[in-house]
Amino acid sequence: MQTPAPFEYERATSVEGAIATLQRIGPEARLIAGGHSLLPMMKLRLANPEYLIDINDLEEELSYVDERITEIRIGALTRHAELLESELLARRAPVFRDAEEVIADPVVRNRGTIGGSLCQADAAEDLSAVCAALKANVVLRGPDGERVIGMDGFYIGPFTTAVGADEMLTEVRIPLRSGAGSAHEKVERRAGDFAIAAVSAAVWIEGGVIADAGIALGALGPTTIIATRAEEALKGRPPSEELFSQAGEIAKEDCAPVPDGRGPVDYKRHLANVLTVRALRRATSRALQQEA
Repeated sequence: MQTPAPFEYERATSVEGAIATLQRIGPEARLIAGGHSLLPMMKLRLANPEYLIDINDLEEELSYVDERITEIRIGALTRHAELLESELLARRAPVFRDAEEVIADPVVRNRGTIGGSLCQADAAEDLSAVCAALKANVVLRGPDGERVIGMDGFYIGPFTTAVGADEMLTEVRIPLRSGAGSAHEKVERRAGDFAIAAVSAAVWIEGGVIADAGIALGALGPTTIIATRAEEALKGRPPSEELFSQAGEIAKEDCAPVPDGRGPVDYKRHLANVLTVRALRRATSRALQQEA
């Protein structure tokens, strides 16, 4: 039987208390909420934290989906099931519902959280691509207060983020702009599995042209890849199938897949192209509906 190494356990009663414990224990402490990624790694001894801080009692502070004047704010402890059911997100950022419909199963969605998903920093995890495409910012809180960083600076490497040892991710902020549309496309071996390849796309259309775009690739490199060159190719141009094909080709060139049990490199590059085109097509259709 696989069992984790011995560890101490504490149930946090406040965000400040959890941060204080992180500061006191140092890098050997880990936060846990859903635990669907951390616990299997602990059983395999791939992760061996000496101290677990359970933050499940902090839902009043950290579980919400709220619309502000210029952004949507999502608490880090918001569960996948709540993201899936949110009518606000379905209306303002439908890419979330697209992704949540293909994430795992009801058991995982009922317990897993957006904060845990992002902090796990698994390149095949769907919400990382979603948030990157939407150009989201994350709020990190530590003993010295809060700092806000963009998704383009959040991932440092495989399973590594910019969250400090004495910090916790408390909130995700999605900027709101007019003419927005977004979508998520994914190919998986079986329902609910990690992606063979996935693409999230967002476009902002003004005056019939793409004023801005976000494209993020999942499971196609060591970390979630922001397809910057493909984004730039779209800006200032009217949407068209030819333009989407051009962006897809760029995404195919700029991804960095590795061969594994889910498929060879050429197949994954092909998927990067196809899924980018599909996601852009659907995101643009939704943006045009918003304009109408």
